Amino acid sequence: MNQRIALITLVVADYDAAIDFYTQKLGFRLVEDTQLSPEKRWVRITPPGLEAGAELLLARAATAEQEQRIGSQTGGRVALFLYTDNLARDYEQLVANGVTIVRPQIIEAYGKVLVFADLYGNLWDLLEPAQRV
Repeated sequence: MNQRIALITLVVADYDAAIDFYTQKLGFRLVEDTQLSPEKRWVRITPPGLEAGAELLLARAATAEQEQRIGSQTGGRVALFLYTDNLARDYEQLVANGVTIVRPQIIEAYGKVLVFADLYGNLWDLLEPAQRV
């Protein structure tokens, strides 16, 4: 059997605002933006770098229940984990782009990590894994 997680849905309030934040503030790449109906688009984004990871599917909230989940899809826990090869470089870019740093960098046994919030308040770990010898 050969499987992988390909897409993770992130509920957003507005397609264009979300695309702007993720591409302009975080440097993600817009993979696809296809109009499916007057109200619905198929929007895929991915972080820069390797092509093997999962992509985010930006899905505009279509119901009141979905609107309530925007920014808190995991109940206040870190929702997504973004690995990097250089946390210091990426931290400087986040700050320069006005991204909210929720918890400053700390060093753990597994690597350097900080927490930032996206435009809706979803929490992300930015993680530079420790070098394994």
